[in-house]
Amino acid sequence: MRRGEFVSAPVIAHAAAGAAGVAPDYLGMGKGPGLHPWMDIGSETTASLDMLRAARAFAPRTGHALARKVMITGFSQGASAALGLGRALDAGEDRWFRMGALAPVSGAYDFGGAELPALLEGRLERKSSVLYAAYTLVAFNRLHHIYDSPGEVFRAPYDSTVEALFDGAHTGEQLMRGTPCALDELLTERGRELLAHPTGRMAAALRTTDAVCTDWAPRTPVRLYMASGDEQAVTANTAHCQAALLRNGVAAPVVDLGDIDYHGSRHLGSNVAATSAIVGWFSELRRQ
Repeated sequence: MRRGEFVSAPVIAHAAAGAAGVAPDYLGMGKGPGLHPWMDIGSETTASLDMLRAARAFAPRTGHALARKVMITGFSQGASAALGLGRALDAGEDRWFRMGALAPVSGAYDFGGAELPALLEGRLERKSSVLYAAYTLVAFNRLHHIYDSPGEVFRAPYDSTVEALFDGAHTGEQLMRGTPCALDELLTERGRELLAHPTGRMAAALRTTDAVCTDWAPRTPVRLYMASGDEQAVTANTAHCQAALLRNGVAAPVVDLGDIDYHGSRHLGSNVAATSAIVGWFSELRRQ
């Protein structure tokens, strides 16, 4: 399966089950111009709201009308984005749409408190750790200016090449070839310190990214989907999100999808397994 097919498969599955499937591109992705602000909940939320509104305007041309309640799901980066969209709908940021249910999958909801420590401690797959460390520093610097020059955080020769790799035009294969196999080959002491002990703008940015589970109480059903042994999104993220929601009075059950791999990846496998499970759950809710 090609990447485009893998990414599109969940929304197609929901549409095949009778839902109106709406899948946004985030800023700088798809055919959108500019650089993608990775893990930026604000822009992911507004992109999702804009796509919902566009779908509502378009649907009557096909003889359909969209219901008010939105069943929200997302995988990996999209899991945090799903929570951001749910929070916005619950807060009434759209005049029409409201959240009907929420089912994020294998997200890095506690990026600063769970994901980055696991990455630095070698508890994630090595190459994934390198790619996520690089992307974190590059993407956060573009929005928040956390370093003045790449040489502060990236070792040579990557200090002169790594930023350009994350321009949205390079392929996954090019990213793999253009980055080292170990964090110590990529990061300077300053780069590692920024990720291990964020301060200033970096800490403030992470607080915003990590607030998706902590600063609201969903008023509709929530289930958190994950797979034990996930090599990219450490499952402590899900545990921390569940605990944060519970502190706000929301009991969100965790669904462990078990030993499911896709092309050798437990992370990708969780998306495959969760899709069918969530299609079934959302279908039940729509019938109620």
